[in-house]
Amino acid sequence: MVLTLKEAIFVAKAENPMHFFDHLGRYGILVGRTFSKPDKSKVFFKQLIREIEQLGLNSGGIVAIISVFIGAVIAIQTAYNMESPFLPRYTVGYVTRDTMFLEFSSTIVCLILAGKVGSNVASEIGTMRVTEQIDALEIMGVNSANFLILPKIVAFLLIIPFLVLFSMFLGVVGGYVGGVVMTHAVTPENYIYGIQFSLKTHYIIYSVIKSEVYAFIIVSVSSYYGYYTSGGALDVGQSSTRAVVNSTILILISNLLLTQMLLT
Repeated sequence: MVLTLKEAIFVAKAENPMHFFDHLGRYGILVGRTFSKPDKSKVFFKQLIREIEQLGLNSGGIVAIISVFIGAVIAIQTAYNMESPFLPRYTVGYVTRDTMFLEFSSTIVCLILAGKVGSNVASEIGTMRVTEQIDALEIMGVNSANFLILPKIVAFLLIIPFLVLFSMFLGVVGGYVGGVVMTHAVTPENYIYGIQFSLKTHYIIYSVIKSEVYAFIIVSVSSYYGYYTSGGALDVGQSSTRAVVNSTILILISNLLLTQMLLT
């Protein structure tokens, strides 16, 4: 079997144990180029507003739907798995609140957004690369990494805490709907007492910190794979897939490390 030059290079890289460090080095260089001072502040802020709407506000719908339904499911499952008569019924509200605050509204929501936002960013920048729009920016003397990626990173870092808090609120509301309104497994008084019981504001801060780290991972990794796309439309799709997969893996690793550092 005869390989083309492109296939041979791909196989050589795949078999090369230094391939990971090649990606890591190029990623570091790209991030360094991204975080330079914008040439025109007016253009940057105009792009920033557009990215806040595109990456953040347009994600509000899916965050709301998932949070409400997951909150309801958590409340119902908790209520019907409380076999011990010694467990107080307000445990339903307590468990629903802590599950949403500690894990779902930060980690699971960002895993979902890695698919939506990450694929969007990777495909947008990847399309600009294969259609030579990025090359045109470089020829004009524009720092393409700074021009294209920085507004996306800053916009998502600004909007993600609001999405997390929005998810927390709707998750608790969904738990009320599932546990009180639909199944009558717990009284309204018990559920409300449960969500107020032993409330620790540190949990909210912890979730917001995690979400900021995840937001940076999602946009920067997706931008990296889009920026270094080569080929045609098929390669853009492959870059989007790699961006989502690798963002998801890095979020899970970060979740373990951040939990260890912030909660112990």
